Amino acid sequence: MSVPLTERDFALDVVRRLREAGYEALWAGGCVRDELLGILPKDYDVATSALPEEVRRMFRRTVAVGMSFGVVEVLGPRAPEGLLKVQVATFRSDVSYSDGRRPDAVVFSSAREDALRRDFTINGMFFDPLENRLIDYVGGQDDLRARLLRAIGDPFRRFDEDKLRMLRGVRQATHFDLEIDPGTVNAMRAMASRIGVVSAERIAEELRKLLVDATRARGMRTFVDLGLAESILPELLPMQGLPQGLPRPDGPALPPPGRPGPDVGEGVVDLWEHVLRVLDLLGGEVSFSLAMAALLHDVGKPRTVGRTPDRYTFYGHEHVGRRMAGEIAERLKLSNDEQKRIEWLVEKHQILSDARQMRPSKLKTLLIHPGIHELLQLHRADALASGRDTDHVAHCEDLLARWSRAELDPPPLLTGDDLIQAGHKPGPNFKKLLDAVREAQLDGAIHKKEEAWDVVTRQQSE
Repeated sequence: MSVPLTERDFALDVVRRLREAGYEALWAGGCVRDELLGILPKDYDVATSALPEEVRRMFRRTVAVGMSFGVVEVLGPRAPEGLLKVQVATFRSDVSYSDGRRPDAVVFSSAREDALRRDFTINGMFFDPLENRLIDYVGGQDDLRARLLRAIGDPFRRFDEDKLRMLRGVRQATHFDLEIDPGTVNAMRAMASRIGVVSAERIAEELRKLLVDATRARGMRTFVDLGLAESILPELLPMQGLPQGLPRPDGPALPPPGRPGPDVGEGVVDLWEHVLRVLDLLGGEVSFSLAMAALLHDVGKPRTVGRTPDRYTFYGHEHVGRRMAGEIAERLKLSNDEQKRIEWLVEKHQILSDARQMRPSKLKTLLIHPGIHELLQLHRADALASGRDTDHVAHCEDLLARWSRAELDPPPLLTGDDLIQAGHKPGPNFKKLLDAVREAQLDGAIHKKEEAWDVVTRQQSE
């Protein structure tokens, strides 16, 4: 028998071996949906009548990833794209979901019963790859053809079993460009407030998948419209109804901070619509940190809103936004690296607008930051969404192309060790001296160590 070269080949081989041993075995769930859509599945799942211990006896290398739920991961040979692996799950019915997150127990059952306990019809189909035959107990193929996302059976029951299915439904409807069935929508709206029982980690993972997708703007609009933001990201809601641009001369009354305002009027974009435009204008593949920062870049505006006779003002909103973004990241239990990057992008999202007038030392410090390319993406999307030009972005990109690393980030002329050897004691003034030398160096005012000492002398005499 030839060695499988792809995960699809390996998944076919797993089905064949289970069938030869007398068990029922089928491809299941998302891989079936993707194949029907002409999309290469990211992974393949196999559903079988074999019990977990029987699967483990049949295959030489396995990992018990969920034995209590009947799930075993079967490991295959190493292929060019990595180690081949397929999850094999015994057909099951879920007994109950008392915590609204996971089944209390499972009963091993038939393929039909297994399909009926799944979330959406498009994910409830099976496929026999040996006979090239679709097995569809839930109408998933018809819903795919109709471009419809529909819960299997009673949507209230499906979402009561696992509240995260509501957020997953938003993501899948968005990604696959599906309309959500009216009954499913009604259940989502009615039960949206209950999603808070789901762990922060699971919610964050769904948000991560939703935001890195190119359809992120539509996804976040649906997320808010269905009421899911109220429990997960309530900070987004005050953006609705708050005018983003200049008000009309007879414009609406300024909405109270923290509450949606009235219709902002024809030709005036509210802050939430602006944020959605920014998300859309980020383009295709972006990091989660960048997409999350784009979502939150103006989150501080409702808390800093003011009004002069001819415009709205949001002084300091970037600093307030940074703090709020940090609180959100902690609430979602994001990694420290993600939190730091999101905070930095939110705080700096408008700093490069004056790049041409900025001191070289300040600009170079920004240009050498690891997140500079994401910051430029955010600046470009924000400018385009606001109807401004992107000259400042082009200027920074030109400098990054022209300046060498040595010009952007030259070795320091003086270090802390130099100051200590010269008799300076570490203290509050220590950093001030080193910063003054570094700024002068990056500004091109000094180039030699002797000149750096002159800066130190001037600083001490001031």
